[in-house]
Amino acid sequence: MSTVAFHTLGCKLNFSESSTIGEQFLTNGYDVVGFNEFADIYIINTCTVTENADRECRQIVRRALRTNPEAFVAVIGCYAQLKPDEISNIEGVDAVLGSNEKFKIFEYFEEFHKQSLSCIHVTPTENLNSFYTSASTDADSRTRAFFKVQDGCDYKCSFCTIPLARGKSRSAAPEEVTAQFKDLVNKGYKEIILTGVNVGDYGTNSNYNLVCLISELLKVEGDYRLRISSIEPNLLTDEIIELTASNDKLCNHFHIPLQSGSSKILKLMQRRYTADDYADVIHKSVDKIYDLGIGVDVIVGFPGETENDFMDTYNFIKDLPISYLHVFTYSERPNTKAIEMGNSVDVVERKRRNNMLRILSEKKKNEFYRTMIGKDLTVLFEHDEKNGLMKGFASNYVRVKQSYDQQKVNKFLRVKILDVDHNECITEVSESKLSTKSIAG
Repeated sequence: MSTVAFHTLGCKLNFSESSTIGEQFLTNGYDVVGFNEFADIYIINTCTVTENADRECRQIVRRALRTNPEAFVAVIGCYAQLKPDEISNIEGVDAVLGSNEKFKIFEYFEEFHKQSLSCIHVTPTENLNSFYTSASTDADSRTRAFFKVQDGCDYKCSFCTIPLARGKSRSAAPEEVTAQFKDLVNKGYKEIILTGVNVGDYGTNSNYNLVCLISELLKVEGDYRLRISSIEPNLLTDEIIELTASNDKLCNHFHIPLQSGSSKILKLMQRRYTADDYADVIHKSVDKIYDLGIGVDVIVGFPGETENDFMDTYNFIKDLPISYLHVFTYSERPNTKAIEMGNSVDVVERKRRNNMLRILSEKKKNEFYRTMIGKDLTVLFEHDEKNGLMKGFASNYVRVKQSYDQQKVNKFLRVKILDVDHNECITEVSESKLSTKSIAG
């Protein structure tokens, strides 16, 4: 049996798409193996959010070819969409498939043999109008399913290339989403994560928005919980907050991009809110939803970000009731407004600011985790075993660990939080009932 291996860079959306493409290979008689294993085909699903992602892609291509110099190597996704010619010049790359074409790989190749020249198949960005559904499948061993319901973005953030790589905002039809959601539940996935480039924009230009979709999905019977992957602060509506507060199957966890705590920098970034707007959303959410976990994206070193601007961001985040940060160092991206702004921040200074916020993130997470001590949380435990331990996530995205027990895998288990150790909570079973009830508690 021929083998294929996947390496996915970037967001949860990319993981759901890799899984769907993997299912195509399974259907066509291939065996999916780990990327570090010898394979006949290596598929690299790329991200282009940062310069590091581009460089990492090149390194991964070389790594695959060291494992099997005769392997067919395809680079697909966002980086492929933006820089197909650049990728085709990487030695050993056989195929470059853009955002649409990655779902049609078997239409382009009946047999996967090494090519003398790279084959490039990329639709112009202005023609990226189709929606290709994707979700975790048998090609993916996760207990949690990433489920793509939206693609593309109509926002014009001055630092971002994603609209160029993904095209305009578009969504899956509600009835298609509901049918596929039921299928995921029936397949035994216990946590289903709604993903997209801008999930909060689901149903744009229609009367059926994200609240309508979630309300309909929550009517589906079964033992599961539903998580929103990430949502823009201006799209986190009162209705979504109220629905989260009132329904145990909807995770009490939001990931809300901030990018900067300085309203001056937010304006330069062309974000759709001020720092005060953001703070209002955070406090409103925390006030309404019990033990809410909140993740935050932030960018340091944006052009024109002074030390005072950065400290505004630092102190703003320090005072917010959030749980953790994802910190990104600004990197210049071609074809963005930000690259032409001037007032560039020194790279060494960018790294210093990044480190400061990463330390702050550790403190915020530790503080939040410690507020969980003595409480009962419902945890979904995962398959992996390491050093005799198993790990899982609570509804509010608190990471927990306890002694491995195969009987607990992919089940909701009520546990009591005893202590915090290296940003993980130590637990004990508090009751034997396995259910999704009282997840928020």
